[in-house]
Amino acid sequence: MARPHIAALVEDSVRRRLDSLLRRRGWHERVFGYTGYGSPDRARLFARVLLSRHEPEEARTALTHAQDSLLDIAQRGWRLFLTAPAMDVPVRVRLGEAEVTTRTDRGGYVEVELTGHGLEPGWQEAHLEITNGDSLTVSVLVVDPGVGVGLVSDIDDTVMVTHLPRILIAGWNTFVRSEQVRQAVPGMSSMYRALLAETPGMPVLYLSTGAWNTAPALTRFLRRHDFPVGPMLLTDWGPTNTGWFRSGQEHKELELRRLREEFPDVRWILVGDDGQHDPVIYGEFAQEHPEAVEAICLRELTPAEQVLSSGLPVATDELLGKRVQVPMLKAANGFGLHQLLVGARARRQG
Repeated sequence: MARPHIAALVEDSVRRRLDSLLRRRGWHERVFGYTGYGSPDRARLFARVLLSRHEPEEARTALTHAQDSLLDIAQRGWRLFLTAPAMDVPVRVRLGEAEVTTRTDRGGYVEVELTGHGLEPGWQEAHLEITNGDSLTVSVLVVDPGVGVGLVSDIDDTVMVTHLPRILIAGWNTFVRSEQVRQAVPGMSSMYRALLAETPGMPVLYLSTGAWNTAPALTRFLRRHDFPVGPMLLTDWGPTNTGWFRSGQEHKELELRRLREEFPDVRWILVGDDGQHDPVIYGEFAQEHPEAVEAICLRELTPAEQVLSSGLPVATDELLGKRVQVPMLKAANGFGLHQLLVGARARRQG
């Protein structure tokens, strides 16, 4: 096995010392969960165990966790990143008839796949519990095998306006801006709602390079602006065993390929912005799997936003290199994209 990168070794050392200090001060392990998803055959769940001043509780829900934070919703987002992960903690996960016990990784995270849960399509609940009795119920979307269309959406500059260089977006949204002043891209929630009304049970997933720490804040943002509820596929910003930072582009590519394997009969509407990465990531996926893509919808950034996003204005076709075999639609907002998408789907069906 290759030696871990020095960044990971340093981070692990700091975390172990912090873990020891906080436990001596009476902090407790608490489990936090995120919305999962799956099929009638298998499901994928996400959780994290952190050290907290609060005593362990039984029968919490992820929804309660998000709502509790509304009491302090005007707080600056930097608090979200002052977390102390609990490493190597046993976590019991139960979904329907399936149950498994696993352990948290070096970041306190758990990602587990359960088979044979025996649950019907629709929204279901999973139960997470750690050894000190702290437990949590999270929502899991079981996708109906008969649903042929799904939606994958980026977040920054796609559903949420940022007006910042990509390198600063995460820091600004996390450490500076109040949640209440974040703005939604016009028409996006209306578009998503209309698509969901047209295809009830359509899976809606939010694929972003954002950190898992921001999931509660992003969930509140999406609810506040009437976006459909859906699982988030986020990432961990910290060092890896191979480098200082994780690749956001690789994260998106891997998740799209995984969705293709998990739902081979679903055609995805891929929604992003026309900055430097989404056209390439979505375009390459469509070239590899044209049968898995219903359409690519790109929110057109303004010239100023384009410069902030990629350093210079670049045409989508130039970024992509060659045209794809699926509709690639571009408009300034969700209203325009929805109109183009309706037309493209009508032409395809006609």
